[in-house]
Amino acid sequence: MRKGTIGVRPAVFCFTLAVAMWASAARENSYAQERPKAAVFYMHGRIYTNDPASPWAEAMAVADGKITCIGKMAHVLLDCGGSQEGAETVPLHEQFVMPGFNDAHVHLGSAGADALSVELRGVTSPQEMQKRVAEAVAHHKEGEWITGSGWDHTLWPDKRFPNHQQLDPVAPKNPVLLTHISGHVAVANSLALKIAEIDKSTPNPPGGEIEHDGLGEPTGMLKEDTAMALVRVRIPDPSMEERRRGIEIVLQNVARNGVTSVQDNSAWEDFQVYQELKEEGKLTARITEWLHFNDSLDDLQNRRAQGGTTDLWLKTGALKAVTDGALGSRTAAMLEPYSDDPSATGIFTYDRDKLRAMAIERDKAGFQLNFHAIGDRANRICLDVFQAVVKANGRRDRRDRIEHAQVVAPTDFKRFAELKVIASMQPSHQTTDMRWAEDRIGSERIKGAYAWNTMLKNGVSLAFGTDYPVEPISPFRGLYACVTRERPEGGPRKGWEPQEKISLEDCIRAYTSGSAYAQFEEGKKGELRVGEYADFLILSDELTKIPPSQYTKVRVLRTVVGGKTMYQGN
Repeated sequence: MRKGTIGVRPAVFCFTLAVAMWASAARENSYAQERPKAAVFYMHGRIYTNDPASPWAEAMAVADGKITCIGKMAHVLLDCGGSQEGAETVPLHEQFVMPGFNDAHVHLGSAGADALSVELRGVTSPQEMQKRVAEAVAHHKEGEWITGSGWDHTLWPDKRFPNHQQLDPVAPKNPVLLTHISGHVAVANSLALKIAEIDKSTPNPPGGEIEHDGLGEPTGMLKEDTAMALVRVRIPDPSMEERRRGIEIVLQNVARNGVTSVQDNSAWEDFQVYQELKEEGKLTARITEWLHFNDSLDDLQNRRAQGGTTDLWLKTGALKAVTDGALGSRTAAMLEPYSDDPSATGIFTYDRDKLRAMAIERDKAGFQLNFHAIGDRANRICLDVFQAVVKANGRRDRRDRIEHAQVVAPTDFKRFAELKVIASMQPSHQTTDMRWAEDRIGSERIKGAYAWNTMLKNGVSLAFGTDYPVEPISPFRGLYACVTRERPEGGPRKGWEPQEKISLEDCIRAYTSGSAYAQFEEGKKGELRVGEYADFLILSDELTKIPPSQYTKVRVLRTVVGGKTMYQGN
């Protein structure tokens, strides 16, 4: 016994010892709460890291949502604790592992609404559309709205827009609004037009068009948001429960397709559903929500404050503006008339001076700007606006973006690079549009369309996505488009405008690290490296070994986000 303990009474000694033991236990418990969770070791895999400095690995360790070790088996076993007794391991059996896809352009709210409405994707005729609407009428009460989306008139024999005369016989007592697959035009029946008070004397709204027949009567076709909004404002808003039900279906689909991050443009009410799901631990992907460029600056700043900008799972991001329409509906703003309709040059939805002033104001407030531009005229005007923003507010790392950048005039590609504007593009659009795009704009202008390789050659940063639900969320369709530029069933031989093909590696980068860069998250996700998020996929086939024709047949076996399995298939 050490000096100073002689004469201490046993009761006092026991009490002192008990207090010391309690304090020690409390410290141990505190330390246990602070300690990182034990790593999970993924072993014996073909791990494609997407890191040019070290593109392949055999094993990796994941803890606390991040990658803590990656490399050769020996390194992970000996240097990172993979050989310790009791270590949790996941044998990969030489399966292919890659970073999760980051879809740089989606509309989850619209996809959720679509999941609960009439599905028109792939209908091959107006008669098939009528049949699906009639089926919906049978399940609705008289007077209830019927909505649907996904129809594509270019799949129909006559390739003409539908009209209210085709909808009225199958839905005489229900208002109907059916949105085109592009999201830029819609058709309404007579009852919907009546409710919206649209008749032959209704003027076109700014940036939109109400189509009329030879007698001046509305056909039911409404072009661009401002025209469609005349009817949409009459449709009752979905309840939060309905929004949530649709979004939960969509998030399951996102995980099933190997998408671990999305950059979303939806309604604020949809963002509130995401917040609810996040609090319950039910998000399957990281979501960056774009705000609406047209909202007042005060509202934008308030929503940025409410939604935050730093959360790992859910935050607000750039401002989205839609400056023109789509090629399929001939509403994309072109420098010259459409080749198959000399009377049309498309619709630019803003007054240029107003767009410039709003952009300068919002940029000064620190917002990143995302401008939808499909036609070459829209792309040029957007580049002019970005140039004016730099002149007014000075240079900084702003990473402004053009969403779609679908048709670009030859002299404007280098301007993307000079202004450091990101081209946020959707490869699967090319696969869908190649059936008719050249008819729209001719053999010369088409050389500047879907021009991924020209963008790369000019030093432009690419971020890839799908525009879901305009296209299916599957990134594998995009990989197929990048490498082949062929139709899903194959052909044309060597691809359509084959000079714009890019490599599988470049395409994967645009879908992962390129998309991360476009949202200021490079170094956090997009590669499988120590310190980055543990967002990765296990696939049924090794993409780098199979022929491109097999890309769309690859199955996602597991989707992992932040170290958590969000989807597991067979």
